[in-house]
Amino acid sequence: MTERTLTLRVLPGSLAVCRLAPGEALPAWATSGGFWSITRTLDELSVVCAAEAVPEGVRQVGPWRALQVAGPLDFALTGILSALATPLAAAGLSLFAIATYDTDYLLVRAEALEAAVAALRGAGHHVLP
Repeated sequence: MTERTLTLRVLPGSLAVCRLAPGEALPAWATSGGFWSITRTLDELSVVCAAEAVPEGVRQVGPWRALQVAGPLDFALTGILSALATPLAAAGLSLFAIATYDTDYLLVRAEALEAAVAALRGAGHHVLP
């Protein structure tokens, strides 16, 4: 990928990343809120959903905040995630990435949102509130 400036938008609300047993049924709380993502593998059922929807006792990490890359992104593009992950890594910030058909989403720890936005802007990207 050649150097490119990406535009991101900070989505409202806090998210949680949850781990359920691989054969567990998808719980109703997992699909509440405006943003959620489900991935089932042979090893786990991973749920990203509204932090406030997660019941007590569910294995989770959070809260996270989501940044949406302006899309749609062409499947032939390369280096999108790298262009975003590199400045975050340089700033010592971890991320959780989610890709959809149209675009990519970066989840950063809620307490690190301001630092993540500053790192991304410092790398030349546009971040909208």
